[in-house]
Amino acid sequence: MTERERQFMEAAINLAREGMNSNTGGPFGCVVVKDDTIIGRGCNSVLAQNDPTAHAEVVAIRDACTHLKTFQLEGCEIYTSCEPCPMCMGAIYWARPAKVFYAATRHDAAAVGFDDSMIYKELTVAMDQRQIEMINLGREKSIELFREWNDKPDKVDY
Repeated sequence: MTERERQFMEAAINLAREGMNSNTGGPFGCVVVKDDTIIGRGCNSVLAQNDPTAHAEVVAIRDACTHLKTFQLEGCEIYTSCEPCPMCMGAIYWARPAKVFYAATRHDAAAVGFDDSMIYKELTVAMDQRQIEMINLGREKSIELFREWNDKPDKVDY
């Protein structure tokens, strides 16, 4: 680990501690870095916002995208205090940063009660066998909407 990487990871861990101590959510923090500058910050804010999607990585990605005035993080690095959960990994892949650095692993998190192994398992199970019932409804109308999108001359691909 370089001194630069250590400093950014410490910033993420410090955000995690601040959030934890202010009871906004669990002990998770994240920073987004571009050109050696932190452009996005987030700590887990699930409790403060009553929002199950307010994980540190999602909060930091939103902050960075607002700062950059774009919906992608090309050329950026993400430093997070823990290996991202499946939801955060989805957000990270959509944001397209260059790299992700993480400190603790998902197994470390599970050992203190933040166990997302069920979600990892559910993603591999057939839709009709998942714990939350998944019902396909209105497919034809939705496919028509996709056709309209496909033909839309002023769409912005992402």
